Amino acid sequence: MTRKEQESSFFDDVYTVVRLIPKGRVTSYGAIAMYLGAARSARMVGWAMNNAHAILPTIPAHRVVNRLGLLTGKIHFGDPKRMQQLLEKEGIKIIKDQVQDFEKCFWNPMLELSL
Repeated sequence: MTRKEQESSFFDDVYTVVRLIPKGRVTSYGAIAMYLGAARSARMVGWAMNNAHAILPTIPAHRVVNRLGLLTGKIHFGDPKRMQQLLEKEGIKIIKDQVQDFEKCFWNPMLELSL
């Protein structure tokens, strides 16, 4: 398998996990990487999210934030407020680009999904 094919396969796995995040919940790049057995690949999960906007069926990339609950991917949503708007529409409170009650909203695929 070529490096491009491996990357494509990893991105597809990321998209599969992200599509499982329930409305009103968020997870982190690192939590997805850990679930996929690639604990040091949080940045690669971020790259997958950067490419997610053109993928069908839709990928709820707005539900993926950094490990502190910060909306670090907001620049990839066109309008810098769009990510926040999508999360708030699902009942998640955001203050200064950070998810409030992050622990309550956090969806851990290692606990929620069986390997």
